[in-house]
Amino acid sequence: MSTTSGSAKWQGGIKDGRGAISTKSGALSDYPYGFASRFEGKPGSNPEELIGAAHAACFTMALSLILGEAKLTAEQMETKADVTLEKQGDGFAITAIHLTLTAKIPGADDATFQDCAAKAKAGCPVSKLLSTKITLDAKLVN
Repeated sequence: MSTTSGSAKWQGGIKDGRGAISTKSGALSDYPYGFASRFEGKPGSNPEELIGAAHAACFTMALSLILGEAKLTAEQMETKADVTLEKQGDGFAITAIHLTLTAKIPGADDATFQDCAAKAKAGCPVSKLLSTKITLDAKLVN
């Protein structure tokens, strides 16, 4: 279907080094990342937030498709993906992703909305890629 790309550069050691992330589209161009932005809350990006953004975007698009199949159209949807990185053994692992969705969908009842959201969580390509625990809180607002 399609292939796209992202890239990263790195210079130096793990703690004193620095990297830059870029995307084919140019949405990110040599955007900084490193140990301090990943583990110490310093400015810059990190792989986990990029995975979170990708997962939130993919899930929300998939939900739009599934809603359309149910003859519903969202007026507004906002999804946040909290990505948990934990120490495991000698390394680290992403152990969970929690999706929080708030949506305004005219004509939708909560049962239909919850069913569509669950299908999107299970079926979006990023969810299928990740072998970690994925949870979802979905709230329908007026």
